[in-house]
Amino acid sequence: MKLTSRQLQDLERDGFLVLPGLFSREEVDLLRSRQERLLAETHEANIVEKNSGKVRTAMGLHLRDEAFARLVRHPRLVEPARQVRSPALYIQQVKINVKAAFTGEAWQWHYDFATHHADDGVPEPLALNLHVFLDTVTPFNGPLYFIPGSHAFPEHDAWHDTESTSYPLWVVENRAVKKLVARAASINPDRPIVQATGAPGTGLIFFDTVVHGSPGNMSPWDRSIFSLILNPVDNALTRFDRPDFKHHRDLRIVDPLDDDCLVS
Repeated sequence: MKLTSRQLQDLERDGFLVLPGLFSREEVDLLRSRQERLLAETHEANIVEKNSGKVRTAMGLHLRDEAFARLVRHPRLVEPARQVRSPALYIQQVKINVKAAFTGEAWQWHYDFATHHADDGVPEPLALNLHVFLDTVTPFNGPLYFIPGSHAFPEHDAWHDTESTSYPLWVVENRAVKKLVARAASINPDRPIVQATGAPGTGLIFFDTVVHGSPGNMSPWDRSIFSLILNPVDNALTRFDRPDFKHHRDLRIVDPLDDDCLVS
């Protein structure tokens, strides 16, 4: 699968791209059936919410389940990443971010490269985040918020927040967010902040420097999103302080499987 020229233009303009219907309901149902078992495991790569104790993010999934081992090599994810970045990509991180109904907590405003650079020593912001919605994502159950165009201004004030949630994160200062939103509004008053919503199977691609976050889930509906981060091999981590499930050390080039690899 390749992105169209229009999709590439939208990605370059906004820093993110939503791809409705990227995966079928049958494929999503398979992944959700595996997700239930993985979330129920007592595993160091399952990180729970600070208050509720429910799983916030489950990591290293391709090393724990065969279906997710195939998903990280799916051509609908790998080929667009190769098209945008490089044929020589490695699997940097694999996870499901979960927002349980009523209790799912926020992810602060941040951009991924701040963490990849500070914690893992990744030299350049070349990683791509590739998402698949495993639930219907609505405005009410904790969708991702993006500031369009914020990837074009990668130098943001960021600080290491180890207190707000159970997951330490390099987050963007409020004054920087305000400035970026004002800039986005000056370009398009109707899109200063964009919610990424859609049906199960929706895809989402975004750059390592786009500023994003998500609110808590006050709704009665769960929200799970699969995330694969691919990074060029020649841009690999140079620090090894975090555990492997947060940034994998296996730098072998990821090659795509056949398109029916999930359901064949």
